[in-house]
Amino acid sequence: QRWTRLPPGSTLIRVRADQLRAAMVVGLVRGGRIHSPAVRRAFRAVPRHVFLPEFSPEDAYRDEPIVTKRDDAGRPISSSSQPAIMGIMLDQLDVRPGHRVLEIGAGTGYNAALMAELVGPTGSVVAVDIDEDLVRGAEEHLMAAGSFSVRLVTGDGALGYPEGAPFDRIVLTVGSWDIQPAWWRQLVPGGRLLLPLSVRGSQLAVALDLVAGPPPGLHSVSVRSCAFVRLRGTGAGPDSSRALGRDGLAVQTADERPADPRAVCALLDAPGPEWPSPVRLAAVDLWDGLGLWLAVQQPDICRLLVSAAASDRAPSLLPVGLDGGTVGLLGSHGLALLVPGSRDGAGFDRRFPVAVRAYGPDGAELAARLAGQLDTWAAAGRPTATDLRLRAYPAGVAPAASSAAVVRKAHSQLVLDWPRNSVPSSPILER
Repeated sequence: QRWTRLPPGSTLIRVRADQLRAAMVVGLVRGGRIHSPAVRRAFRAVPRHVFLPEFSPEDAYRDEPIVTKRDDAGRPISSSSQPAIMGIMLDQLDVRPGHRVLEIGAGTGYNAALMAELVGPTGSVVAVDIDEDLVRGAEEHLMAAGSFSVRLVTGDGALGYPEGAPFDRIVLTVGSWDIQPAWWRQLVPGGRLLLPLSVRGSQLAVALDLVAGPPPGLHSVSVRSCAFVRLRGTGAGPDSSRALGRDGLAVQTADERPADPRAVCALLDAPGPEWPSPVRLAAVDLWDGLGLWLAVQQPDICRLLVSAAASDRAPSLLPVGLDGGTVGLLGSHGLALLVPGSRDGAGFDRRFPVAVRAYGPDGAELAARLAGQLDTWAAAGRPTATDLRLRAYPAGVAPAASSAAVVRKAHSQLVLDWPRNSVPSSPILER
């Protein structure tokens, strides 16, 4: 929504924006998105609407992300993040007065301004973005907001900013497939890296502290689910989503696992038997609960994504927000998906019955494994991202042997488990 701007010094605009900003902060605190008094004060002090000059104050102070740049295909490549996740991540980052902070993904400059409030006059904030036009825009917004202490740099975020290293905190406001070596090198001992990290298709806001070891590594102190636009440049990871040749329908696989769109379509056109499950799910469980559990435990996890444009297929899939989608397991000759047992009363956070449906020659075996994982997750207490422990090590470092899952990347390897959740043996679906 475009906004006909009043003069910058308009008292009406300032008063209305102050009221909206105060209401937004109250909502974030009440909703448990902000806990730190320092973060609360920063949100009260920094005017988000100044960083979104083409939008009305009403739009700027809604708890919603706002896309600010798209690529030639219309895909979002930069945005002003949802204030709720910004508050969560600033709490995770634990920025303190005097800290030296590096931000990768300057965007509008709003998050850098919040961090400048947190570090105070004795600290420093450097924000790096790959697009020169975004850096120029962020600089204009920061000046308009009266925040003059942030240093803006045009560059590839995968390289960090060696000229300003070492940093007490490094934060990414773009999703990353891997942990780049430069980020390890540019942290002080005991420093913290916070990034939206891809784990087999799930994206997690992970706060990791650098520990000396042995072996040296990054250990999580906080994990939350999130969704950010992806890092571009030399650190861009593989695209795990593939369109299926039908409007609005796509399959997402873990990391670089191949998926033949024509083969997936052929499987979907020939559904097999279906088994009801005693476990009830909410749509959010497909991402933050069961979906994350499968991403950690099952390398052949897949997600089927359905937009509103594919409404003819949406009734067979679980609802996710305004669009549809579901989670499952994909093999060479089979597919198993979770499907709704009933859509009555279904919503993002309301639980409804589900079933496991098999597709293709190997579908029954995959369905049995999927049902077993569903039961195991429920028996373990329905763990979510906040229960997950993640330890990261350089690709050449061997972590201690354990029963935890290991996800290997180009530059790092992730060791993941749920230490507070007992995991019983998985039952097998009868068929």
